[in-house]
Amino acid sequence: MRFLSILALIFVSEADASYLDFGIPPSNATVDIRVFNVVNATLVNQLHASIIEPVLPGREAITFPFLAFLVEHKVSQKRLMFDLGVRSDPLNFAPNIAALFTDGIIQVESPGRDIIELLQDGGIALSSISAVIWSHAHFDHIGDISKFPNTTGLVIGSETDTDTYPQFPDASLVESDFAGREVTKLNFAAANLSFSGLKAIDYFGDGSFYLLNTPGHLPGHLSALARVTPTSFVSLGGDTFHHAGEARPRPDFQKMYPCPAHLLEETKSSISTSYFWSPKSRDGAFDLRSRAQQLLAISDLPDSFTADAVQAQVSLEKLATFDSDEDFFVVVSHDISLRESIPYFPASLSGWKTDKLKERVVWNFVNKANPAFLFSPINETQSLQE
Repeated sequence: MRFLSILALIFVSEADASYLDFGIPPSNATVDIRVFNVVNATLVNQLHASIIEPVLPGREAITFPFLAFLVEHKVSQKRLMFDLGVRSDPLNFAPNIAALFTDGIIQVESPGRDIIELLQDGGIALSSISAVIWSHAHFDHIGDISKFPNTTGLVIGSETDTDTYPQFPDASLVESDFAGREVTKLNFAAANLSFSGLKAIDYFGDGSFYLLNTPGHLPGHLSALARVTPTSFVSLGGDTFHHAGEARPRPDFQKMYPCPAHLLEETKSSISTSYFWSPKSRDGAFDLRSRAQQLLAISDLPDSFTADAVQAQVSLEKLATFDSDEDFFVVVSHDISLRESIPYFPASLSGWKTDKLKERVVWNFVNKANPAFLFSPINETQSLQE
């Protein structure tokens, strides 16, 4: 009887779920994903030119959310954190990071609360978090793990730079990020799974939660793939990209998720043809449907926050195959286009497919009323509205 049940599961999955095309094994094991917006922060002085390109006149400042994710394994009820956002006392970062805050280059909205307080306010005991996973070791993802008990492990990519200040004066991490804690470095070289060209490690061993090797943004950068129902997934992309315009549009995505008619009409005049073009565009009339290339690019400037822009672009291309598939909802850590529409803790993100959330939000970034809109100079936008 059990053998027949497994066959039935496989048959149903193969009939209904395109996720199998990626080589992801079928499973009934799932996790629950809940999202915290730890804080919103504005990058000024064209700092975001070190993240995404192009930066149009009047768009020199941009606001990003710093997201953190609570992962709960349904069977064992083990809890993980995927990223922690930024700490509430940024002046206690290593000096080279603290300077970004003291110099006003990064301006945090309403500082003072971090993921620790948000978890405790939500009734989540810190002792119940078995491990924290850093997508990478940038300051806006590592929080202050020293506030977790030593029973909470830390999981990082194998190439993560673990040098700490003050022993290494230029280090971005501090001693308390590792002190007294079990640290696990993932060995993707030994991984025997690969989805869309991304090496994968089955964290719980039951197909419910995979960690993916997505190098480029920073050595050791990783992403996660969470099975939230037997046939649907949330892809936690970390900083594989920062803005939806780095991943969209592209032909497969537009075929699966056509831009809503009202936004499509709006983009004809709202997206500047002085900076963006497509085969069927005309001066002053942008044509989104014929645009095959994503609108924004990963910055390759010398002072870029991305360590290897070419490698990062390859990782983005691989992750974007999930974005174009109906079984996956991709959420990156700083997607401002989702700020007003994504369900936050205590609500769950796991029902995204039933709720048709993806269809409702994936084109938010081209809505000129959305804070993610970056596709015309401010003065041009103003003249269009006048």
